[in-house]
Amino acid sequence: MVRFTPCVLAAAAMLTTAEAFAPAATTQRSLTSVSSRNIVTSSNSPTILSDMLTQTELPAKLYFPKDKEAAKYLGGVKIGSRKLTVITGASSGLGLNCAACLAKTGRHFVVMAVRDVEKGKRVAKEFGMPEGSYVVMKLELGSLQSVRDFVSNLKAFKSIRPVDNLICNAAVYKPTDPEPAWTDDGFEQSMGINHFGHFLLTNLMVDDMAKAKGARMCVVGSITGNTNTVGGGLVYPQADLGKLQGFENGAREPISMADGKPFFGAKAYKDSKVCNMMTVSELHRRYHDSTGIAFSSMYPGCIADTPLFREKRPWFRKAFPWFMKYVTGGYVGMEEAGERLAQVVDDPECTKSDVYWSWNGGAQQVGRWSPDGKPKGAGGSGGEIFENAQSDAVRDRETASKMWELSAKAVGLTDKDKPKAAESS
Repeated sequence: MVRFTPCVLAAAAMLTTAEAFAPAATTQRSLTSVSSRNIVTSSNSPTILSDMLTQTELPAKLYFPKDKEAAKYLGGVKIGSRKLTVITGASSGLGLNCAACLAKTGRHFVVMAVRDVEKGKRVAKEFGMPEGSYVVMKLELGSLQSVRDFVSNLKAFKSIRPVDNLICNAAVYKPTDPEPAWTDDGFEQSMGINHFGHFLLTNLMVDDMAKAKGARMCVVGSITGNTNTVGGGLVYPQADLGKLQGFENGAREPISMADGKPFFGAKAYKDSKVCNMMTVSELHRRYHDSTGIAFSSMYPGCIADTPLFREKRPWFRKAFPWFMKYVTGGYVGMEEAGERLAQVVDDPECTKSDVYWSWNGGAQQVGRWSPDGKPKGAGGSGGEIFENAQSDAVRDRETASKMWELSAKAVGLTDKDKPKAAESS
């Protein structure tokens, strides 16, 4: 009974902190909280905490014609013999830590695909990324036109050199917003930025990456989208796409949820992560055999002490990291999380396709007692990489196939846009 009690208390605490896996956001329709995966907390970073991105104000219009970035050229000379790796959301948090990790290996030339180019340039220098190891390019995932402009500029920059790795990391959380905010194309922002923007990007990149040897494409997942985990199964609300009624009706304003039901910010994020992980499975099913690209997803661990929680009460900001470290065992620091994401595209052991990578138990249970006082086996710090199991809902092929077809229609994927690689049946 003594050994079982901490698990019961942990589960109860998780239920009472439903926002633990989805940070707080403001209540204005025009504001969107940036994912905890987008906040730098590395102790090695010289970036001043108060100057770090914790809340981004997203205006009613996210991308204008004047925002289109002038194409960069002669990138092939800069890239040299290194792997060409594109990372979305690379100006902060998980994406920046991953970008810095890869750039410093000397094996990767990193394209930092970001909303704010000037910020991207500044933090890359502050974070010690070697000069000549990266380029910063404009990408606003809340605008399908921006996605297309980015792909066009990327192709101009790299010329005939194919992209070796694509990491779809950028995401937004809006768990407490009472009303939905919308992308330029009329999608609810969590789904529009996290899923639809990346869905279009991945489709536009398949043919190019098929030309690279050993190419890898990774879309960052989340335990919140997997109901077979503590964070996804015990913390309300659970992800549920229903029968995709919202997608069937176009997924545009005023439709805010995949299942067509009223807006629920925390669930919108979870649903978007289900779509992310389903997209990986469908990419694998449709294009792996003909392209050789390794399509994967991953869960980096719970980054519990991000400044994104600054809107929480002081007791929560102090207690939550402690809770994740010493009760659930799910805590992982931002630097280690970035190394984990980098490993997925750099480690020779990670060439398998259709895999959901995790570490240290993968958060499918509360951690087990350890002599150092930090529970092990809940996806937190330490441990070796392994192939984790996704929930039955995420692996539902019929729903995944339907999601794919409706998403292709929603983003306006034309016959010209669709990968020319032969689809598997």
